[in-house]
Amino acid sequence: MSGGGGIDRFSSGGPWEARFGYSRAVRAGDLLFVAGTTAIDEDGIVRGIGDAGAQTAFVLDRIAAALAAAGASMEQVVQTRMFITDVSRAEEIGRAHEERFAEHRPASAMVQVAALLDPRMLVEIEAVAYVG
Repeated sequence: MSGGGGIDRFSSGGPWEARFGYSRAVRAGDLLFVAGTTAIDEDGIVRGIGDAGAQTAFVLDRIAAALAAAGASMEQVVQTRMFITDVSRAEEIGRAHEERFAEHRPASAMVQVAALLDPRMLVEIEAVAYVG
């Protein structure tokens, strides 16, 4: 964690953060922003290849871990943005999202994109939590 001007930055220690110059999560005042998260594990391996639902569940687990490291929880998430590579997989992705947020549904968007950094990635999710 690093602070400055009421802003705290949190790293997961992942290689992409240092390589591309971003933080896994940033708390600014009452809001906690979790960076775009994909189904790559700590060893750089894409998880759930070919299974959009499994990738979404893995991504949401990673987001939950980032929130916990910053002292927050999934119940505090007020917004998610899902970037998907194949709109025909929206039902699988949406179902996994609903399983995590059924009791505390955030505002959300699901947008089809041309590609993610690795063609085996099917979904990337950003989250914003209210921590005030």
